[in-house]
Amino acid sequence: MQNTLSSRVTTRAFKAVLGASLAGALLVSALPSASAATGSVGGVCTKVGDKAKVGKINVICKAVSGKKIWTDTKVYKVSISANAILGGKNNQTATWIQNYVIPQFELSNAEKGKLVDVSFTPAGIDDNQFKTQLALDLASKRGPDVMALDGFWVAEFAEAGYIKPLESVVGAKAVTAWDGWAQIPASVQGVMSYNGKKYGVPQGTDGRIIYFNKKLFADAGLPANWQPKSWADILTAAKAIKTKTPTINPLQLNAGDGMGEATAMQGFLNLLGGAGSLIYDTKTKKWTGNTKAVRDMLGFYDSVYNKDKVGNSDWQLLAGENGRNESFKAFSEGKLAMIIEGDYLWRGVINPVSGNFKMADRNTNVGFAMIPAQTPKSGVNGQSFMSMSGGSGYALNPNSRDKNVAWDLLKFINAKEPVSSFMAIGGAVRISQRQDVNSSVLKSDPCLKFVFENAIPNTFFRPANVNYNAVSVLLQKATTSIVQ
Repeated sequence: MQNTLSSRVTTRAFKAVLGASLAGALLVSALPSASAATGSVGGVCTKVGDKAKVGKINVICKAVSGKKIWTDTKVYKVSISANAILGGKNNQTATWIQNYVIPQFELSNAEKGKLVDVSFTPAGIDDNQFKTQLALDLASKRGPDVMALDGFWVAEFAEAGYIKPLESVVGAKAVTAWDGWAQIPASVQGVMSYNGKKYGVPQGTDGRIIYFNKKLFADAGLPANWQPKSWADILTAAKAIKTKTPTINPLQLNAGDGMGEATAMQGFLNLLGGAGSLIYDTKTKKWTGNTKAVRDMLGFYDSVYNKDKVGNSDWQLLAGENGRNESFKAFSEGKLAMIIEGDYLWRGVINPVSGNFKMADRNTNVGFAMIPAQTPKSGVNGQSFMSMSGGSGYALNPNSRDKNVAWDLLKFINAKEPVSSFMAIGGAVRISQRQDVNSSVLKSDPCLKFVFENAIPNTFFRPANVNYNAVSVLLQKATTSIVQ
């Protein structure tokens, strides 16, 4: 009896000790150190290399920015793509992504206990080639997690199912909660929207103006503060340059389907609006066809390239971007007097620091003028001046393996500090998507200040309609028939 009682007591004691030991072991497994007990992923730990579990997440103690952080051992991979390459096309964008976005986004996540590996797929090819490659990737459910898109591709990509509204990818609650929307005007948000849905975040917008070479103008007896009030004024100036400086190309007005969408944005859409019509009537839902406005617009092209011969037809007939590049080169070398272009010309192409066609005297020798309507007040809404705005942005791949990390990257590149960093590269500021950045940056740049104050108030956007591209190509071909 005594042995039995003793045995029972011993057994109970053993079970109690065993139970306590198991509980202690479980506690140690879950909370291997005091520091793990007080935090979670991103919390403070004490010894680099310690391992633990936070819930179901394996963590390791890592040194980050002078602190010891419990870090998720899983590595989250995310990719970003743009038609940009170091030392080549859109060098500013490539430099920003590789030297700022990737290291800073990875660091910001590391400080929260998250290991993120960002990869960049650069390109430096014709825009249409980039678009085609991106479409092929997305159609096969591949491609980058975050991708740069021209705003006028959004409707086409959305209709094809290549991209989806942000709320469908990461949820309406996450999209609505982002505080960055408050800094992006609704009109600018429209750059990456379609049918009332946000498909991405715009990187900014732009405007079209006439650039002119002040020295060449002076040689032709034209004023340094030249501002045409009609199409006739443009032709008068071009003819004066042709007469007094015959070796100089007077005017570049993009024409032909070889120039692609540049023919629309830098050319006929501005002229069409100046003649009192937009390419698409949102009220009647009809496209502009054989109207007086279209005939007048084509008539101006005919004057430039045939009647007055103040434009270089050869440039317009070159394939791809070659013709446009020839006009850029000529303007940067002082061999072209006037060019109708977006602010991309100023901040990118002829930038004396980072441009592909650097113009050493850009800051002192380039003048700006608004694009006039056909005659004063003949433009859409009775306007006397016209501009077209486009822009680009970044969208999410709906097939991304980790959509939340991709969304975090999209938010990050559109936050105030990263956008400001982009502006600082190579001195090439631009009209950004964010009002808080524009208010401090644009005042230091004479061209962008001019565009923001003069072109943007008179601007229009291309219609967010899936058929726009087809209609645009038809008008491009109409101008081709004029310059051939």
